[in-house]
Amino acid sequence: MVNILTKPKVEWPVIASEPADVPSLYKEYIILLSAIPAVCGFIGMTMIGISIPFFGTFRSSIASGLTSMIVQYVLSLGGVFVAAIIIEKLAPTFQSSGGVVQALKMVAYATTPSWVAGVLGLLPALQLLSVLAGLYGIYLFYLGLPHVMKTPPEKVIPYMGVAAVVIIVIYIVIGSVSAMLVGIPHPM
Repeated sequence: MVNILTKPKVEWPVIASEPADVPSLYKEYIILLSAIPAVCGFIGMTMIGISIPFFGTFRSSIASGLTSMIVQYVLSLGGVFVAAIIIEKLAPTFQSSGGVVQALKMVAYATTPSWVAGVLGLLPALQLLSVLAGLYGIYLFYLGLPHVMKTPPEKVIPYMGVAAVVIIVIYIVIGSVSAMLVGIPHPM
């Protein structure tokens, strides 16, 4: 995890060549990292809360927070896989190749900065800073496409752009569905 964040140009070729399958990627990487935003968001919204000037501090109830955490976590696990399937299906459009495992590697490792930035959920007021992690994730995706999906240089930027839109839309849907199911505003 540290290498994808600190030395991505060196790490992507290693990731591309690593043997993996969907269960191992989930078991060894996705399940743990995707829990960070859900757990930290739960702690932040139920125990710390958001200070609203002249009104005090808003906190979610434990029950609402637990429900939100579980829904967000489960939808995130599914969202990663849905994004991978879409990115795999888009590959031929961008003269790229790679099956669902390679696409899942792309999504999981490029999402790492956002998952790690999920610790900002401990302080809900700082959670907007996680947008910067998302931008870094887009850059990681850009660096990884030639190695993992064998994308030709002239197709990297368009593929990255379409993939970024796909992933952003999936996470907006996850946040919206989570908020609707739980009935509270839910930061992503």
